[in-house]
Amino acid sequence: MNYLAHLHLGGQRPEQLLGSLYGDFVKGRLQGQFAPQIEAAIHLHRRIDVFTDRHPLVDTALGRFSQTRRRYAGIVLDVFFDHCLARDWTLYADQPLEQFTTDVYRVLSSERQLPERLAMIAPHMVANDWLGSYQEFEVLEQVLRGISRRLTRPEELAGAMQELRRLYEPLSEDFRLFYPQLQDFAASQG
Repeated sequence: MNYLAHLHLGGQRPEQLLGSLYGDFVKGRLQGQFAPQIEAAIHLHRRIDVFTDRHPLVDTALGRFSQTRRRYAGIVLDVFFDHCLARDWTLYADQPLEQFTTDVYRVLSSERQLPERLAMIAPHMVANDWLGSYQEFEVLEQVLRGISRRLTRPEELAGAMQELRRLYEPLSEDFRLFYPQLQDFAASQG
């Protein structure tokens, strides 16, 4: 759900890119089923998630959502923060977003042993430029619709786009304050 941020923060080597994505698809203890660099990137992904979940700026951002959406506000915020990162990419990255996403898609396409659920979505991610498409705010509507199909109470995401429109500026400011701190944290973990 926040694939772009994890990929950006996790390192640029192929194994790091893979592990940055695997973190959303591989659960439980890692016991040598992946190469050491991939497992290190999965561990970093998990540390980034913990840092994010405990950060006061993220608490502030989550508190902006209505009670109706509070249960899934974290998911909505993850998606929105990927939009902010894609939208403002040049503030946080040295290479153009298109070059970065092309590199990620090349690595994904050449890997033959992706975790099962990632293997199912990777072709769609590549073909539809999921990562680059986050630049466009309106794309978030179809992203959230896709996520809602996997939820037990999808009706709680209904209206999320209207709420994001209303909260666009304050949530964007939350991201501007938070992401450099997250970058510093991720860099300190290497």
